[in-house]
Parts: sequence; C-alpha cells; structure tokens
Amino acid sequence: MATKIYVVYYSMYGHVAKLAEEIKKGSSSVEGVEVKLWQVPETLPEEVLVKMGAPPKSDAPIISPNDLADADGILFGFPTRFGMMAAQFKAFLDATGGLWRTQALAGKPAGLFFSTGSQGGGQETTPLTAITQLAHHGMIFVPIGYTFGAGMFEMEKVKGGSPYGAGTYAGDGSRFPSELELEQAFHQGKYFASIAKKLKSSS
Repeated sequence: MATKIYVVYYSMYGHVAKLAEEIKKGSSSVEGVEVKLWQVPETLPEEVLVKMGAPPKSDAPIISPNDLADADGILFGFPTRFGMMAAQFKAFLDATGGLWRTQALAGKPAGLFFSTGSQGGGQETTPLTAITQLAHHGMIFVPIGYTFGAGMFEMEKVKGGSPYGAGTYAGDGSRFPSELELEQAFHQGKYFASIAKKLKSSS
C-alpha cells in the first residue's frame, strides 16, 4: 500500500504555494508514495483580499480537519505574521480539537515550510513556534537538518529556509522563491517522504 503524504498550506500571495508545489514534486519522486496538495480555508472576506492585492487562490482543494487523519505524513506550510504562523493556518489547527481528543494524528510524521518578508522575519521562529501544535497532537517532527548539504551554507545569495524546513523570502511581495530555494523545497519533499515511507513500513 502506498504511503500517503499530504502537503497542506496557506498562501496569500503565492510564495508558499510555489514551495508546496516543489515539495510535492520531491515527495512524488519517491517510489511508493502518493502526494496530495491541500489548502486551508481562507478567513478573510473576498473584498479585503482584493484591497490587499492578493491574487486568486490555486485550484488545490480546501481541506477539513478530519481529512488529516487519512494521511501517513503531513507537511504544513504557511507565511509568517510577526514571527509566527499566519492566523488562517492557526485557525485551521484550532479546529483540530476532535483529532487531538482521539490522538488521531499521534505517531504521524510532520514537516514544516514557510515564507517570511525579511531575513530577520522568522525563518527559525515561525517553525519553532509551530512545533507546539505538533507536540500536542503527538506528531513526530521531521526537520531537514543539514541534509540539503552545501545549499544550507549559501552566503553569496539570499536564501530562505533553515534546519527546520524549506523557506523563502517574499520581500515586499515581488520576490518569489529562487532556484536554490525551490531545490531545497524539492529536497525536503523527497527526504520527508523517505522518512514517512520507512515509518509506515515498520508499523
């Protein structure tokens, strides 16, 4: 039976969506793994999104909390708001109380990826503060560590991401993930899928 990976994200301007697509490609490259992209529900009214200049959402389906229980492993992605996950994603996780009560997600591997506006904007604090959500659900956090190799030590070019997971810098919104950031996202997807597959086969 295939290992089922869910890539669940929130993206207002498309930066996290780009990472999610690349992570899906990486996970799909592992034999015996099936990957599905999901978006969490938007909480802002359409008229507010228009005023904020947000582009139309992708065609990825909207996930409900109970859908999470069907996955063998889950990668969560979100932009930062003051060094923590965006409220839209937090609202979604706040609705997972039923899964928490039954510990339906306990033992499942989980990964994190993210986007921030600047180099001091939360490439470490955003995933670090998100780990509390995983801990309460009993999930197994799978960071990428330094498995991306030389790309983790890039100093000449601006590069998002950290040992916690893949990341990008959005700047004023006009900067999108660089080739190196997309390569890191692909790596995270592939690495995470291989870990999830091993965990499933050993259970």
